[in-house]
Amino acid sequence: RYSVYKYTSIALVSLGIFTCTVMSAKQVASDSSLNEEDGLQVFLWWLLGIAALTFALLMSARMGIFQETLYKQFGKHSKEALFYNHALLLPGFLLFAPNIYHHAVLFSQSELFQVPVIGLTLPIMWFYLLMNVITQYVCVRGVFILTTECTSLTVTLVVTLRKFVSLIFSILYFHNPFTAWHWLGTTFVFVGTVMYTEVWNSLGPFLARWRKRPKED
Repeated sequence: RYSVYKYTSIALVSLGIFTCTVMSAKQVASDSSLNEEDGLQVFLWWLLGIAALTFALLMSARMGIFQETLYKQFGKHSKEALFYNHALLLPGFLLFAPNIYHHAVLFSQSELFQVPVIGLTLPIMWFYLLMNVITQYVCVRGVFILTTECTSLTVTLVVTLRKFVSLIFSILYFHNPFTAWHWLGTTFVFVGTVMYTEVWNSLGPFLARWRKRPKED
């Protein structure tokens, strides 16, 4: 059970992400380099991607509740959960073997890139893939550890915020317009997060002690 305050904070975060996502969609739909038919097709694929991500987010939230129940019954074993959640799904990639091979060939044909520090030269797409795998592992490992320490709602909020940060980083990295609507959505997310974490409850005692500290001569 959660208070109305918590529900309001989650609603603000959701509204902020929705605002940024819709504004990004309008930029895709208004791309002048595409004709009307191609632009519609790209927009429909974008909608399909958003639907898939939304479904995955809902299922992730349900899985979080299931994991929370399991941890209460059988103990907190984040490494075991991490292993089985990924190892059991590996055979499913055999269905995409031709597509994976095709993209591996395309990756190998990409421009060469010299990795800083170690000086290793490899196709840049393989470097991007390696960085993605490393960062994904760190992120997923952290989420599974978080599930053993926090409620499923908190974990879902953290995962959702991570997706939002990825969206903002993508907008900035690829030099897409960051409009006033994006700023508004970001503000909603920030305010909602602060409300959920109730930062002022922690700052209150700290500020009280700071005011009561002895003043130096």
